[in-house]
Amino acid sequence: MTPADCPEKPVVDLRSDTLTRPSAGMRKAMAGAEVGDDVYGEDPTVKRLETVAAEMLGKPCALFLPTGTMANLVAFLAQTRPGDSIILSESAHPIHYENANLSMVAGLLPCVIHDALGKFTADQVEQRIVREDDPHLSWTTLVSVENTTNRGGGACWELHEMESIAALCRRHGMRLHCDGARIFNACAVTNIEARYYAKCCDTLCFCLSKGLGAPAGSLLAGDPETMHKALRFRKMLGGGMRQSGILAAAGLYALEHHLGDLAEDHRRARRFRQALEAEGFEFCLPSPTNILYIRVENSLRAVKTLKRRGVLTLAHGQDQIRAVFHRDIDDKAMEDAIECFKQALALPR
Repeated sequence: MTPADCPEKPVVDLRSDTLTRPSAGMRKAMAGAEVGDDVYGEDPTVKRLETVAAEMLGKPCALFLPTGTMANLVAFLAQTRPGDSIILSESAHPIHYENANLSMVAGLLPCVIHDALGKFTADQVEQRIVREDDPHLSWTTLVSVENTTNRGGGACWELHEMESIAALCRRHGMRLHCDGARIFNACAVTNIEARYYAKCCDTLCFCLSKGLGAPAGSLLAGDPETMHKALRFRKMLGGGMRQSGILAAAGLYALEHHLGDLAEDHRRARRFRQALEAEGFEFCLPSPTNILYIRVENSLRAVKTLKRRGVLTLAHGQDQIRAVFHRDIDDKAMEDAIECFKQALALPR
């Protein structure tokens, strides 16, 4: 790194909420975790986390996995067969960020629906369903929704929207999966408990390592038969983690202590947006939660300019950058980021 690339202030890292670090209480819980070999089903802390997660979501069973990407893939594998087609948003995480595992590993044909917010309607889904007994065609067997939507600027599904998709799936004998990596961000905005979203779905997964601040891990919840299949696929994919109670303890601590902090992330994101909109900055999407997309003239140049002043962001396409608020960004860091944007990317008046 050259001197010109070195930040002039302490770094405010807005690249992602995956950058959160364990809190002091979480580290203490991890250090004192009771562990066993989870591949043998003998880690008591993992068992407790799975029980807590299942109860929170109103599902019979839950499974602890190392990543959200694996949670999605295992959910698809457990509910489809190679050659099936599944319906999801064009901007869904498995389409953009999971290295084509839908096709390469699960052997599935993605059928995508376009929407700027990463959502869709039951009518849009119905137009793409294939259930005819025709040997030329791939049967549609699963629909996947993302709540909140990453590339949709943290947009939330309302409960009635998901209920309509669920009713359609049941009518056609299809399964419904929810990639709820940030489901608790949605709950904080809609005031709908996660169990009500989960009631619509056959499977739902959520991530512990984003806004909740755990170092790793996701949970997938569903019925016993599906979770039994999911466990086998987790093993096939190398997801057995032995004494993973150390990580599970972090997840338990997050669910017990960090859920309420998500609303603060949203508050800071709103304050950031309002302050910059007052300066003439253009935001590309509604952004009701913690993810914001800002219009710039040249995304790579803007990211580099902000970095020199101590704020890290991500380029998105040629003319947008992404900023994500999380528990490691306090009010001072938020205000520093606002000032940095004003000075580094000042707009002509």
